[in-house]
Amino acid sequence: MGASEKTSIWHSFSSNYRKERKERRADTTTARTTATAPTHYPSWSRGRTSRSNASNYPREPSSDLPPPYEATEVPRISISAPEESESDSQFAFLRDFHTIFLVDDSSSMRGSLWEEAREAIAAIAQVCTKYDREGIDIYFINHRSKPNTNPSHAIDYTYTYDPERLKSPKFEGGYYNIRTAQRVSEIFASVRPSGGTAVGSRLFDILDPYMELVETTETARRAQKGASSSRHLVKPTESVKPVKPINIITITDGVFTDDAASIIIRTAEMLDGPSCRAIPRQVGIQFFQIGNDEMARKHLEELDDGLAKRRGNLRMRDIVDTISWKNRTGERLDGPGILKAVLGAVHKQLDWKKLE
Repeated sequence: MGASEKTSIWHSFSSNYRKERKERRADTTTARTTATAPTHYPSWSRGRTSRSNASNYPREPSSDLPPPYEATEVPRISISAPEESESDSQFAFLRDFHTIFLVDDSSSMRGSLWEEAREAIAAIAQVCTKYDREGIDIYFINHRSKPNTNPSHAIDYTYTYDPERLKSPKFEGGYYNIRTAQRVSEIFASVRPSGGTAVGSRLFDILDPYMELVETTETARRAQKGASSSRHLVKPTESVKPVKPINIITITDGVFTDDAASIIIRTAEMLDGPSCRAIPRQVGIQFFQIGNDEMARKHLEELDDGLAKRRGNLRMRDIVDTISWKNRTGERLDGPGILKAVLGAVHKQLDWKKLE
């Protein structure tokens, strides 16, 4: 082979080699460009890219970007309180009344009876203070509260219209607007039994001014109703509200030294009288017997069921109920008994219910 032929073969081989090398370089460059130059940013790198680099890429949103933010309401988890039992819903009827405890602190209550009275009051105080919005009032037959005990409750015996007074009428010598069972226990512990059992006299101290307030208010309500129906008189801007009903729970051994029956009859007849015409549950008197004196039990049952017959007026309203803290076997009241104790005088179905 000549020199010219060798040179021709060498140039052909070099040309092919350079061509193949150039093609390999082109392929490598294309592969690198594809790997390092994406057409858009992935979603995870949006916050990390500088503004100068970001301008080199398309600004149109890509399919892998998250959807636009929309404000949505955060779901709330509510925990419902357990439904009230049937007995608890019936206790709620106490909200319609101003509850008054009248405690027998006579000398006949000394010793074990006073301890039983403490237990009985503790059993009902928690229920009554829970449902009376203004708080309950406590009166004793003999003991009187000191003047500085209730500095914000001066007793006003003028029977003018006062909406606040109608919610929680006050009478002399009591403890007013007690909202906790603990406070009830403290007041009870501060008293020592002594004196007679003049239940009738103490009931009169409470019921006489109360009935005067009810009659005066009802007269004002009827006058306002008549004025509003007349074309010649201006209708008052504020309506006269009725007096809140009272529920008097009397804790006693039942051995009275005076006449409570006459006070009860007088009150019942006034409630149905022409100057009052009160609602059926305006006044209730519950006798909560402490001890097991059988004669006292019969006397209280007579006040509950026999006054209309004694008066000769079978249509006279019944405002009295009676119950014992312990039954004849010595067992204390349970749930149904507590319900009757606090509402029996103002709830006729409970009044008629006899506990064994």
